[in-house]
Formats: sequence, C-alpha cells, structure tokens
Amino acid sequence: MIDHTGISVSDFARSKAFYTQALAPIGYGLLMEVPAALTGHGDAAGFGVAPKPDFWIASGGANVPPIHVAFRVDTRAQVDAFYEAAMAAGGTDNGKPGLRPHYHPNYYGAFVRDPDGHNIEAVCHTPE
Repeated sequence: MIDHTGISVSDFARSKAFYTQALAPIGYGLLMEVPAALTGHGDAAGFGVAPKPDFWIASGGANVPPIHVAFRVDTRAQVDAFYEAAMAAGGTDNGKPGLRPHYHPNYYGAFVRDPDGHNIEAVCHTPE
C-alpha cells in the first residue's frame, strides 16, 4: 500500500496555489509545509485529508518527463468539481469528465495538466 507520493515543481508558489484550489473539491487540503532549511533540498507542501498528507509537491524543477497522479473520489460530481476547479486554477484540459469504458464500465475520470505538465486525474469507479 502506498503511504504517500510526491512530485517536483518548477514554481513552488504557483503549484501550491494550483493544488490548493484544484484539490479542494475532492476534500484535500494543504496540511503541512516544510521549508528547504529542514528538507535540505527545497520547500515542500503536503496535501491530503486530515490528519496526514499523502500527496507532496517540492521545489527544485519539474519531473521530466511529467508524471501521472490519479486521485480516487467517491462520486462523479467530485470528478466534475475537480475538473472545474483545476481549470479555474490555471490547469490545461487533458480529458474532460466522462466515462472511460475501455478501462472498465464505471470508470469516470477527468484529466488536467498542472502548471508543469503533470497529468493530474480525479477518478470515480462507482456507477452514478
């Protein structure tokens, strides 16, 4: 089981603002910040559902190539809300909300590129 994961970003403040807005509709918040003085390499911000962050961003240059991170949500409405919030936060469309039956009949997801081109997804696996 994965405990947490993270990505590197080229503009920490811009990405922190993006993820704060984009992840809010799925119940994720900014839970922790750790300055470069403590990490030894760059500023870091942890997002998740309280009390523990499980998705981290860190300054220091974006991962190359960009990576894909998918957040599992409970409802299709959350997928839609994630997409709208991420687009409003400056994301780029990489797949509007909808069914992806080539994965399985109830796979409902939306894909947005973050400011560094990472493919960020919200996905619901339940019908309606």
